Amino acid sequence: MLILANILIGVAYSFVLPFMSVFGTRGVGLGPVGLGAFMTATSLGAIACSTVLARWSDVMLARRTVLLLGGVAGCLGYLGYAFIRSVPWLVLNGVVVLGIASITFSQLFAYARDLLTRRGVAAKDVPLYMNVFRLSFALSWTVGPAVAAWLMTLADFRGLFLVASGFFALFVLLVVVGIPNILPAEATRQQALAMPLRRAWRTPGLVRHFVAFTLYFACSALAMVNLPLLLLETLGGAPRDIGIAYSIAPVFELPLMLLTGALAARFPARRLILGALLLASLYYAVLSMVQQPWQAFPAQVLSAAIVAVTSGVAITFFQDFLPGQPGTATNLYATAQRIGSTTGYLCFGLLTSSFGARGVFACCALVCAAAAALLATGRADRHRVDGEG
Repeated sequence: MLILANILIGVAYSFVLPFMSVFGTRGVGLGPVGLGAFMTATSLGAIACSTVLARWSDVMLARRTVLLLGGVAGCLGYLGYAFIRSVPWLVLNGVVVLGIASITFSQLFAYARDLLTRRGVAAKDVPLYMNVFRLSFALSWTVGPAVAAWLMTLADFRGLFLVASGFFALFVLLVVVGIPNILPAEATRQQALAMPLRRAWRTPGLVRHFVAFTLYFACSALAMVNLPLLLLETLGGAPRDIGIAYSIAPVFELPLMLLTGALAARFPARRLILGALLLASLYYAVLSMVQQPWQAFPAQVLSAAIVAVTSGVAITFFQDFLPGQPGTATNLYATAQRIGSTTGYLCFGLLTSSFGARGVFACCALVCAAAAALLATGRADRHRVDGEG
């Protein structure tokens, strides 16, 4: 049931995320700066709401309750996107309602980690199991963007968001009938209370990796917004090219997540993460040089290898920094993603206006190289992170 719930959330996001920049520019009429501000506001809302809810899930609320709250909010939030075209109301809907909905992803992975702990799975095997769980999320992206592109040609953005809302409604139903209501164990609750987030920041290596992932996710957000514009406007492609581009990587993510999960049981996760950041620098450099839409398609294989680590092994890696607090730890990873996304959205308008779509990807290549250098020079905390995950 947990895997099926993960697939439903993945499908919902695969329908809307690749097209948010097009929705903002063509559906709402925002310019590059306005689009960046809109996406920034929704990211800040997600950070605030998810941080509070994640903490509650570790110390007082059952994860099932938090999942239901997030699922209902997702259903209502995308229903709002389907009908609202007033920018202030869209911002309010995105910040508050979809901010609450953003907790679903991290809570699913926190619940999965709880389940593995209760069943006594060895720590060295956890990355493989978590990557398999992450694989179910990636599976939804193999067809989601392509189907969404087809749906958008038939029913425009309204149909797209109505279907996404429907997937969240199915998610709520599945949680109600299939996921047990288990409160945090007393030992876990006390462990979480003894390590508030302000103390957790002093854990060796945590800040360094948080910053590196924030930089990477800033580039990922820029690429998410920029790739559709590159394909449509710079290269003269069609909406179907967006669907194809976003559907290729998940096909390769499936075997690569199994492979990287197995490798994480044999090699330090830090080294896999460092390699992924170097590969990300190469990937963005390639995108900055493509001349035809089809040339961006094979580059998505590189994206699959990157995601297999940064969205699979990395989740377990962050969870290991805060034992007994999978909700807060997974949300810490998600917060790095959201802060990175916020930074990316803030920079999007300026970078696009200054350098164009190709220049944005060139900047991403440089930033990912800097993030890799940050981890490569972190010798002082290497004893901590090399022994985990």
